[in-house]
This record gives sequence, C-alpha cells and structure tokens, in this order.
Amino acid sequence: MPTLRLALSQVNPSVGDLAGNADLVRGWTRRAADAGAQLVLFPEMMLTGYPVEDLVFRRSFVAASQAALERLAADLAADGLGELPVVVGYLDADGPPQVSGDAEPGRGARNAAALLHRGEVAARYFKHHLPNYGVFDEDRYFVPGDMLTVVRLGGVDVALTICEDLWQAGGPFAAARQAGVGLVVNINGSPYELNKDDIRLPLVRRRAAEAGAAIAYVNMVGGQDELVFEGDSMIVTADGELLTRAPQFVEHLLVHDVDLPAADDGVAAQHVTADGMRVVRGALEAVPPAPSGPAVTGGLIEPVADEAEVWQALVLGLRDYVNKNRFPSVVLGLSGGIDSAVVAALAVDALGSDRVVGVSLPSQHSSEHSRSDAADLAKRTGLDYRIEPIQPMVDGFLANLSLSGVAVENLQARVRGVILMALSNQEGHLVLTTGNKSELAVGYSTLYGDSVGGFNPVKDVWKTLIWRLAKWRNADAARRGETPPIPESSIGKPPSAELSPGQLDSDSLPDYDVLDPILIGYVDGDLGRDGLVESGHDPAVVDKVLRLVDTAEYKRRQSAPGTKISMKAFGRDRRLPITNRWRENG
Repeated sequence: MPTLRLALSQVNPSVGDLAGNADLVRGWTRRAADAGAQLVLFPEMMLTGYPVEDLVFRRSFVAASQAALERLAADLAADGLGELPVVVGYLDADGPPQVSGDAEPGRGARNAAALLHRGEVAARYFKHHLPNYGVFDEDRYFVPGDMLTVVRLGGVDVALTICEDLWQAGGPFAAARQAGVGLVVNINGSPYELNKDDIRLPLVRRRAAEAGAAIAYVNMVGGQDELVFEGDSMIVTADGELLTRAPQFVEHLLVHDVDLPAADDGVAAQHVTADGMRVVRGALEAVPPAPSGPAVTGGLIEPVADEAEVWQALVLGLRDYVNKNRFPSVVLGLSGGIDSAVVAALAVDALGSDRVVGVSLPSQHSSEHSRSDAADLAKRTGLDYRIEPIQPMVDGFLANLSLSGVAVENLQARVRGVILMALSNQEGHLVLTTGNKSELAVGYSTLYGDSVGGFNPVKDVWKTLIWRLAKWRNADAARRGETPPIPESSIGKPPSAELSPGQLDSDSLPDYDVLDPILIGYVDGDLGRDGLVESGHDPAVVDKVLRLVDTAEYKRRQSAPGTKISMKAFGRDRRLPITNRWRENG
C-alpha cells in the first residue's frame, strides 16, 4: 500500500493580491518540501483570494489570474520545487462572462484548481457544485464544471474537488467512487460560523464513505470583509477515521503520512461517467520519493469552547480588516458599558494597545460610574485614552435649534459620531462602532450617531453572547495570570444608552434574556409570528419585537460591515426589502 506525505497549507491570502498570494504559495511550498512532502495543497481561489465577487466580470482580472498561475508554475520550478506537485485554487475562464452580450452556453468564468508540476499546469479542475445561498452567489459568477480530474501520482489515483463539491451528495464524490480513486483532495474557502466545525467532520466522513476514498480537506484562514475563515483543515480515511486536524484561526502547515490504496489499472482503463460527469485522467511521471524514517503525523487539535472560538473569530476578522485595508489604528467611543468594553478588548487583542484609541464622550447624563469604568478599562488594557466632553457642543446646537425628547437624545449620539469621525480624518484611525446584533435588530441605535463607523466587530453578536464573551475573556486572562481587561462593573450593571436621566434599555425593550431568543428565532431561524408563539413566547412581546425589527430595515442597510459568526448575519445573508408592507401580525 503506497504512502503519501501530504502537506495541507492553511494560509491567509488577500483578495486581489496576485503577486503576494503567489509568494505565499512559494514560501509555504518550500516549507512543505523541507518537511518531505510529496503533495502540497492550497485553498480555494488561493491566487486571487476569496471571494472576488464582481471582479469576476473584469476580463483584465481573469487574464491576470491566468497569467499568475502560469508564472507561479515557472517560479516554483525556478525555486527548485518543480518536482513537488502543488494544488492551488485560482480564477479561470474558457469564455466571456455570463452577463456579457457575447456569452456562450456552458462557457465562462470558472472557480478552478490547478495541479502544478515541473514548471507547468499538469491538470485543471472546475468546481462542479456552485453554492447560491447565504453569502454565496457563485451561480451569478461561475459556470459549473462537468468533469472529474483524476491524477495518478506516487502510485495513487487522486481526484481534485473544490469546497461546495463536498457539501452536496452526488457529483464529484460519486464519480470518484466509480473512478476508483484512493484520495480526494478538497480545497476550500469555507467561511466560519459558530459550531460549523461540529458539522464539518461528519460531513467529510459522509463524503469519504460516498467516494470510498480518503479525503484531504484544506481550508483557508483569515478575514475578508465580513467573512472570516477559520482553517480547521483535516484528513479523514475512507472508513471515517480522523487522522489529523489543524488548529483554527491560525496559519498552519499540516503534514501527515497517509496510507492509500494503490491505483487499479483495470478501473483506470474504464470510461467512467457518473451524475453527468466525465472522468479525465492524467499522470505525473515522478514525485519526490517517500521519505525514510518514522511516519510523520500532524496531530489532532481539540475543539475549544464556544466563547473562545467566537473570540478568536472576531479578533482575526478585525485584525485582517484593519491590516489588509492598511489602517494604522482604530478609534472607538468608550461609554463604560459592556459593548464598547468588549469591542475595546477585541481591538487590543487584535492590534495591540498602541494601535487603539478609546475616547470617553461624557454628557450631562453620563453617570460617574460610566466615566470611571471607561477609565478603568483603558488602564487595564493600556490603550490610548482620551476624554472629550460633548455637553458644550450639544448646548451649542440647542441654542440654535428647538429640540426636545428623542431629538435631543439623538443629538448627543450624533455629536459623539462627529467627534469620532473628526479624529479619524485628522489622525487616520478607522472608527469602530459598537452596536450588538440585538440592538441592530430592533433599531436601537442612532443613524449617524452611535452607528457611525467603518467596521463593527460585534455586529453579528447577540447581547446575551456579549456578556458571555466578556466573562470568558476575563476568566481566560485570570487563568493566564494577566489583568482581566473588562471591569466587572461594566459586566454587571444594567445596560443603558444614558441619553436621558435614569434611562435603561429595559424602559423600551424586553430583558435581553427574553428578547434574544425571539430575535434568534425570527432573524436566524426565519420563524413567523405563529412559530414564535408556539415556541412559548408571549404574543404581545412577539408582536412588539417583530414590529421593531421590521421597521428598522433601513437602518441596518446603512450599517458598517462586521465579522459574520452566525448562520445568518445582517447583510448578504439576510436580504429583505426596505419598502415592505408585510407584517407577521397581519
């Protein structure tokens, strides 16, 4: 039985950075070669980054991707790595974009994988299953492939597949069984969602059983706009045994020796068709010999607690948004409340305290404990702390405008937004907004006030989870002998916007322990009023909450991007019309 030493390169590409991404491939291939690898795998759309969205429609970008692939193959050979087979994702096309007037049926842009060897593209594969749900619009961009590429290397028949091919039964994995392959390679750009890692392993096992072959699953890591990719690469045998698994949220080279069945010449001679897919075969003349010595194992990383997983996702998403967009630093308002405290702690973890500016913006309604909590957090984290009282500016507006009630409350929030944006313009910071998902859902924010900002790290985090994250982060710091970053009083006190005397969130909203389950059912689960009532929620409360959610759509449409951690984040996951008279209560 042949043994292949596989190297799964769990790396962090950047969208549009063709040269930088190619350099990543060259550097990590060198590491894989030094580890004695015989086959190196990189993620989906590695050369272009993922997702490229409407860049697909730019023929100049497609041509640049194709040229970068050919150049990468030659560069690997020039690096002395030409004998080592490398699988890399890229953007290809065999015809004009489907949206163009000269489009051709069955041809167009392709989500592709290439096997590079000896300075050339030895084999190509086009993604068969194109996801068109949630954040995915691949049916808009790509034409599906109808061929399964099988390459013989090191005495093993290896099939190439891409991401969604794994998530759908039939297609490439059914064809792989009929083709008699020993290994299916699956390269991925699979975005993170909480507990997705619990779904992924059983899924890989199902596809391994369907294909009758081992699966090498490699996923990218890193942030791209609202998406974050957590890695979680793995190798699973044909009978479902998990051989090795990479850590989440960090770049990692997972190297493991896998025993695989020898290629069957009798099966290879057959003309195989399955689920409308043709099997196209090729062979590499030689690969690096199997290293001598003891077998190499990649190890098994155990999953972490939900709060730790979410925290890592939010930190990585924020860090990459700031760094990939080349912001030198971030600024946020520090109210002394739990939301701004969590965002500040995330920012310090992501960027370091020297790149985070926290601004206390007290008004006449700001309590002394809120001011002291903001100062305490700054001391705990070491961030750049400033105090900018807003009352003189608010009074200036009120001296020239006749305002009362909510208008005065919103004026305070908007003055704070103006100050933060002024600091952004003057000093180059990215403004972080701090509204959680519960507040965004019910419209509990002021447009151009506390909603102002270029990125919201907690946009997809329910209020009840905000508290859990704060407690976890403090406990984690205590376990490591460090100062907990979030003041206990920020965690324990009742939430308040402090825009009027004695104001509390509970004055106008149900308690968050009541509110969040309704919102989760309505927003994430698409339950209607009847379904929510049948689940045990009070009908009057349900009616109030749904009315708040439905009428706040225009606010959410204008909100800053933020890291997605749930199955349905506000944004591309949930697309509802702003002008909409449908109401669940009739």
